[in-house]
Amino acid sequence: MTTQTVGDYVLQRLREWGVEQVFAYPGDGINGIVAAFGKADDRPKFVQARHEEMAAFEAVGYAKFSGKVGICMATSGPGAIHLLNGLYDAKLDHVPVVAIVGQTARSAMGGSYQQEVDLQSLYKDVASDYLVEVNVAEQLPNAIDRAIRVAQANRAPTAVIIPTDLQEEEYTPPRHTFKQVPSSPPSTAWSVPVAPEEELARAADVVNAGEKVAILVGQGARGAESELRELAELTGGGVAKALLGKDVLPDDLSYVTGSIGLLGTRPSYEMMRDCDTLVIVGSNFPYSQFLPEFGQARAIQIDIDGRFIGMRYPTEVNLVGDAAATLRALLPRVGRKADRSWRETIERNVTGWWETMDRQAHVDAKPVNPMRIVSELSERAPDNAIFTADSGSAANWYARNLRMRGNMRGSLSGTLATMGPGVPYAIGAKFARPDRPVIALVGDGAMQMNGMAELITVARYQSLWSDRRLVVCVFHNNDLNQVTWELRAMGGAPKFEESQVLPDVDYAAFARGIGLQAFNVDDPDQLGPAWDAALSAAGPTVLDVRCDPDVPPIPPHATFEQFKSVTEAVLKGDPDAFHLVSQGVRTKAQELLSGWKR
Repeated sequence: MTTQTVGDYVLQRLREWGVEQVFAYPGDGINGIVAAFGKADDRPKFVQARHEEMAAFEAVGYAKFSGKVGICMATSGPGAIHLLNGLYDAKLDHVPVVAIVGQTARSAMGGSYQQEVDLQSLYKDVASDYLVEVNVAEQLPNAIDRAIRVAQANRAPTAVIIPTDLQEEEYTPPRHTFKQVPSSPPSTAWSVPVAPEEELARAADVVNAGEKVAILVGQGARGAESELRELAELTGGGVAKALLGKDVLPDDLSYVTGSIGLLGTRPSYEMMRDCDTLVIVGSNFPYSQFLPEFGQARAIQIDIDGRFIGMRYPTEVNLVGDAAATLRALLPRVGRKADRSWRETIERNVTGWWETMDRQAHVDAKPVNPMRIVSELSERAPDNAIFTADSGSAANWYARNLRMRGNMRGSLSGTLATMGPGVPYAIGAKFARPDRPVIALVGDGAMQMNGMAELITVARYQSLWSDRRLVVCVFHNNDLNQVTWELRAMGGAPKFEESQVLPDVDYAAFARGIGLQAFNVDDPDQLGPAWDAALSAAGPTVLDVRCDPDVPPIPPHATFEQFKSVTEAVLKGDPDAFHLVSQGVRTKAQELLSGWKR
C-alpha cells in the first residue's frame, strides 16, 4: 500500500472541499505538494501563472466571480513574498482566498538558511483572520479546514504555512487524545442573519418619513437585486453604485444613477447633494464628501459585517444582516410614496447623463477617444459578459461609460487600487465561469507591468474553457495616464515625461507571436468592427487601441481647486498643454450641448 504523505493529504482535503484548481507557481519549498499533484493526476488542477503575484490575483478573480474560495500556492521565501500584493487586494476588497505556502525545513529554521523568511511575521497583517504554520501532520485537516471556513465566514484571505520537509512525511490524522484537534467534514452551508424586528421598525420609520430617498449599494448588496428594485419602486428613490457594486443592478433601469465618487456620474453626485434620506446597502464607500452633507439626510445602513457599520456617514439606524434577507424583512413596513417628482428628476438626470456620455465619447481625439472604446463595447457586449478593469484611467471609462445590463458581471481592485489585476482577474473569471465571455480593460502601463506575461497563461489554458472568448483591450497611450492627470489636477504640476512616458510596444504583435488573435486599432471607425470580430472569435483576442492620453477624466463635480491646478500645470509648461486644454474644453462642452439641467 502506497504511503499517503502530508502533501497528498493536503490535495485530498482540497478535493473534498470541492476545489477544482489551485493558482500557483512551483518552487522547492513546495516540492512535496507539487509531487502530490502528479500522483493525483493533477486534481485539483495546478494552474501555472507566470508569477506568484499573478497567481494570487487569479485566485481573487476566481473568488469574485464564482462566489467560492480562491486557492493560491507558492514556495517559501521569495514566492511567499510575491503573493502579498494579491492577498492584500483580497483583504481590502473582502474576498475569500486561501494561500498555501512552503517554508524552510524545520531542521534549518532559525539558522539563516537559504530562502528562510519569518513568514509568520510577514503574513500576520494580510492573513490576520487566520494564519497557521503546520509543524506536525496531526494539525491537518484542521488547519486547512479552518483556513477555508474563516476565509468564507470573514470574506478575507487566510494562510497555511507548511515546511518543505513535513510535506514529504507520512500523514497521520489527529487522535482522540489530549492536545490534538479534530475537524469536521467540509460544508458550505451558512445561516442567513437578519436584523432584529425592533431595528427594522425604526429603519422603516426613517425611510417612510423621507421625501427624497437615495440608495447607495455596494458589492454586499449582490444577490438582492429584486429587493432593491422593490425598495426603489416603493420609495421613488434612485440607486447609486459604489465601484465594486457596479454590477449589482443594471444601468438600463431608469432610476439607476451609475457609479459614485471621483469615477462616478453627475446624476449620482446630484442625487446625494439633494436627498433627505440615505439608505446604504452592502457598501463601505469611503469618500464621505460624495455623500450628503452631515445633518442633511437621515440615514440607515444594512451590512452583514458589523465592523463596518456607521463608519462612513452618521447613520441613525444600523441593520446588521444579509442584504437580501434584511431587505425582505424591511419591505413590508415601507409605504409607497405617492409623490413621484423626486423620481422624475432622477430619471431626467440619468437620461441627460447618458446623452452626455455618448456625445463625449464621439469627441474627436488623437487618434482614438478612450471613452469611445468602452462606448462601442457597451453597445455590443453579450448580456452574460464578465468585465475586469485595471487600475488607472481604464477604470474611469469602465466606471462611467460601460452600461451594465442582463447578467453582466464586473470587478476591479476597488480598495487597494493596485495596478496589474486586469488580465489575471480575467483568467480567474474564465476558470470560475468557463461558459461566459470575459473582457479585460487594461492600460498599457499594466500590460507592461505584468499583463503581457499573463497572455501566455491565457494561451496555455484556453482549451479548458467551453467558451474561449477572452478579450484583452489595451488602452495604448504610452502614458501612465491616471498619475499624469493626478499630477495636474491635485498638485498643479505639469506632466514629467521621464516618469510618465512609456516605451512604445506593439501589444497585438506580441499576442500574435504567442498564437492569439489580435488587432491594431488607430482609427475610431475601426473600433466597432474590431469589437465585433473579438466578440465573435473562437478564441482569445487582444485589441491594441491607440488612444489619446489628453482626454480628461473629468470628475462629476470638478472643483475650482482642480481647475486651478490643471491651469497651473499648463502654465508651468505641460508638454501637451494646447492639446489637453482643447480636449478638456470640447469634452466638458458636451454637457451643455446635451441640455444638462443643474
